Amino acid sequence: MRESNGRPNILFLMSDEHRADVTGYEGNGVVRTPTLDWLAETGVVFRNAYTPSPICVPGRQSLMCGQLPRTCKCERFGHDLPPFSMTFAKRFSQYAYHTCCSGKLHHMGADQMQGWRQRIAPDAHVAPQAVDGLLREEIQRYKPEPGTGKWTNAKEVQRAVGTPGKYHQFDRMALDAAWQFISDYFTDPSYDRPNSHQPTMLKVSLLQPHYPFFTTPELFEYYLNRVPIFQGQTCWDHPKLGSSQNQRDVEVSARDTRRATAAYYGMVDAIDTGYASILDKLRYVGEDLDDWIIVYTSDHGEMLGEHGIWEKTQFFEASARVPLIVRWPKRFQPRVVEENVNLCDLFATLCDLSEIPVPDDDQTVHGAGLDSRSLVPLMQGDSAQWHARYHNETVSQFGQHLMVKRDALKYLRYDGDRFEGERDVLLDLEADPGETRNLIDEPRYASRLKELKSRAAELGFGPDAVTDYRNAGYR
Repeated sequence: MRESNGRPNILFLMSDEHRADVTGYEGNGVVRTPTLDWLAETGVVFRNAYTPSPICVPGRQSLMCGQLPRTCKCERFGHDLPPFSMTFAKRFSQYAYHTCCSGKLHHMGADQMQGWRQRIAPDAHVAPQAVDGLLREEIQRYKPEPGTGKWTNAKEVQRAVGTPGKYHQFDRMALDAAWQFISDYFTDPSYDRPNSHQPTMLKVSLLQPHYPFFTTPELFEYYLNRVPIFQGQTCWDHPKLGSSQNQRDVEVSARDTRRATAAYYGMVDAIDTGYASILDKLRYVGEDLDDWIIVYTSDHGEMLGEHGIWEKTQFFEASARVPLIVRWPKRFQPRVVEENVNLCDLFATLCDLSEIPVPDDDQTVHGAGLDSRSLVPLMQGDSAQWHARYHNETVSQFGQHLMVKRDALKYLRYDGDRFEGERDVLLDLEADPGETRNLIDEPRYASRLKELKSRAAELGFGPDAVTDYRNAGYR
């Protein structure tokens, strides 16, 4: 085993599209998540953690580089970090960590490692625009037939079924590869050359519970008559908040909604079982989990028919809020943190926990600096600086759309040609936790709204946006 004076091992567990309230530890009495519940019971739970972007690719790139989408210039699906960018994986690799990811990273550019020293069971694929010398006219020759691409959300819901899908198979491969890595790294019983003398950062990144809504027959049957469903909810009269990713609304029956929700719950159950197997494997090779920093999170949530819409890309809680747990009982007592935090904050937090200095600004993506704040003071119960210095703020972005949340207020800004006229939204989660009313014209919020609009301008959004935006200004 490693000497006790070495830097800690880190296990980074991640899923895809897991809405935070479909967990036992958040009070959901239907879903079975004993592994996540154990992590929450013995770790630090961040109840108001938000994705930097409510869609896979920019959300994941921002997580990796500790920068908001506008800072790292990854604002839409298909955007990627420049090759050899400063990610937290690269930073830890520089400090002799063996960094390994099993599963999804969703890089789409020419650099498929982005700082990881090892990738196993990967989803590695390069987007066409990242191919050197791409002949675009040739790409156009092989466009798929109409209707053979991405399904509509109505079809996604209507095709929900109790049959394992390709994401189930992907996760099985990712788990198998992670088990083999753990065996080789900590024991290597056949060749007797384990690498456990150096610290490791192991990321196990699963695809579930991302749609399509497929799960095993057993889990589908278990949840089918138990799940709560969002049915008959009215869409917002708003060009973005009133639309799913693929169409304005999704007309599906209560039966179809129940089946899709049951499959989604089944996938959450499945990832919890998968993470349990990783923890069991570490114990099996002789590791004490209390020596490890264990993180669990997801890239964004899933609307599941709430407000009449599905998928993600929204700044509603179901889409933008994510589960986040950090467990290290040798240093931190169990605690629930209510302050607003962001997945970008994990870069500085992991560095702080491991006594690794954060990179200088000129080392970061585009030399823009980090939009990452250490969560360690909050994990210790000290929230004074979080409020005084950061105004209890978190930010989420998607293209020309922006969310700024301070305390319980969420200001949503929608720019771009599609949204003619004033489409700003103000939500107060304390007064209206269901997010049903736009309070933008309420006089009692005028002073706070002015503050939030000013912050949006500092972040490069709105008619008064700064022209020299560099970063969020946290550091």
